[in-house]
Amino acid sequence: MSYRYLIDVAMILLATKALSMLTGKLQMPQVVGALLAGLLMGPAVLNLIQPSDFLSQVAELGVIVIMFSAGMGTDINELKQTGKAGFVVAMAGVLIPLGLGTLLMVFFNTGELALPGNKLLQDLFLGTVLTATSVSITVETLKELGKLSTKVGNTILAAALIDDVLGLVCLTVVTSLAGAQVNIGVVLLKIVLFFVFVGVMFFVVSKGLTWYETKVRDRNLRRYPIFAFVLCLFMAWAAEEWFGVADIIGAFAAGLIVTTTPKGAYTASKFNPLAYLLLTPVFFANLGLKVELPKMDAFIVMFTVMLVVVGIGSKLIGCGLGAKIFGFKGRQCVQIGCGMACRGEVALIVANKGMAMNIINPIFFGPIIILVVCCAVFTPIMLKMAFKGEPAYAGMEESKLAEGFEMAEQVEEVAARLIEGERKRRGSSGK
Repeated sequence: MSYRYLIDVAMILLATKALSMLTGKLQMPQVVGALLAGLLMGPAVLNLIQPSDFLSQVAELGVIVIMFSAGMGTDINELKQTGKAGFVVAMAGVLIPLGLGTLLMVFFNTGELALPGNKLLQDLFLGTVLTATSVSITVETLKELGKLSTKVGNTILAAALIDDVLGLVCLTVVTSLAGAQVNIGVVLLKIVLFFVFVGVMFFVVSKGLTWYETKVRDRNLRRYPIFAFVLCLFMAWAAEEWFGVADIIGAFAAGLIVTTTPKGAYTASKFNPLAYLLLTPVFFANLGLKVELPKMDAFIVMFTVMLVVVGIGSKLIGCGLGAKIFGFKGRQCVQIGCGMACRGEVALIVANKGMAMNIINPIFFGPIIILVVCCAVFTPIMLKMAFKGEPAYAGMEESKLAEGFEMAEQVEEVAARLIEGERKRRGSSGK
């Protein structure tokens, strides 16, 4: 057994903390520092740490906890109110990247670069790659800025969830047109069944924990976070394995369920150390570790620049326009557009799918990797600029709430010991 993973994790934690402090000093989001740490330590620059299955699995657990925490920090009533706006934002944020990405490919996917077969389908597939939104980096940035539990933050979360579903439908349609054995009806049925599953879990868990709290009145508060984490992992697994939906959506739904329970706020406060100490740094660093910059000629460099511009600009325009249609103010439209601009592993998975089906030339994969890196680095910076000058109350309230529950837990433990001691004393005197 190799123990290399121990020193890898140690270097990741040290590098992410150091660069996060540096980017914080430069008035940049600390998430950027964690991303750059992985980029510098990985094969792209210093080659000190190699990507591994262990780091990938810990990173996946990290993004699940990030989205679980986001769910627990979400006001369900506010999310319901922003649901319609989120749908419009997501719809515009899928259609416009799909159209502009396809149009970009029409100009560049020519001559020898075009693969045999249906060229329109090849062009359309790049547009499908651009529809994906990776909200995990946005969530962490909004938490840092204290803007996650705001109208804009909830709209971004609602739009991102709907965006994932719409992106899955787009991928299903395109791959089925390309001849893959994919049944669109089955995919749509699984998506519907997933939301039915979430509704059933919501009812059972919320009612069950409410009954447990009122009837049993368990003094051991530490059981609640453990049960909540089990629920999170189960729903993340079920989303992927049973319904073909992203695991982070299952984790987010679990967080929403937990927030309706009597000890929801207390449970949320207990996940901050777990994410801060290990999972979140490894997740963001792992994104940088996976980057391998390809060799490119002038033509591909030009395509890469245009792809980054179209990739970020299409989400800004599309999602911003969707927010404008729903009555958001100009600055809020920019904030929502910036929050939806990030791409992640989903875009790479879709691109890999296209190469496996021979409907996207492997030479375009390098630019897609660079797009993902640029989006990951630029999105937190754009969000910081978009929210500049606005007070950050949410983060302060969350911190105070966590401290309050910590103190309440200590008080309850002391009270329980006093009650137990009094019972023993009375029992002894009775004898």
